[in-house]
Amino acid sequence: MSKAQLRKETILAEMMEVRKEILAAASSLPVEKHHRVFLGVWSAADLLAHLEGWDHTNLQAAEQVLAGEVPEFYAHIDRDWITYNAILVARFKRDNFAELLAAVQNSHQELVNYLLAMPAEEFDKDRGIRVRGYKVTIARLLEAETKDEKIHLEQIRQLAGTP
Repeated sequence: MSKAQLRKETILAEMMEVRKEILAAASSLPVEKHHRVFLGVWSAADLLAHLEGWDHTNLQAAEQVLAGEVPEFYAHIDRDWITYNAILVARFKRDNFAELLAAVQNSHQELVNYLLAMPAEEFDKDRGIRVRGYKVTIARLLEAETKDEKIHLEQIRQLAGTP
């Protein structure tokens, strides 16, 4: 197995594992915690809508990176992506928690399927795309998302009262 293929598989495996754990933790939440604000202005439903939004964002961003373009979402850069996250939550939030969980699972599967079909060499390929001096690659986008999701997993576990 090539180094590029191993790196791709490692990134994807970690992404999928973290999302699986998030969905399991969110699924175990009692109904009264689904829409209760617990994280700044966010409820568990808001957090899940945020994840679905970033799945769609990262799919589009991967396509744009492959085309040698700066991903469109960088036009919304601000502290902690507050403005962009608010847009995503407003767009993807659903009142029905079960539907939201399914949508978050489906959007992630769509992203993963796209990435699985991509040649491993494309993940770390430097296409000269820079944002504020930061080298933008598909691998780096996915690693940032996984890092964020690990934090969200712990937040949901705290809400659920589980370790």
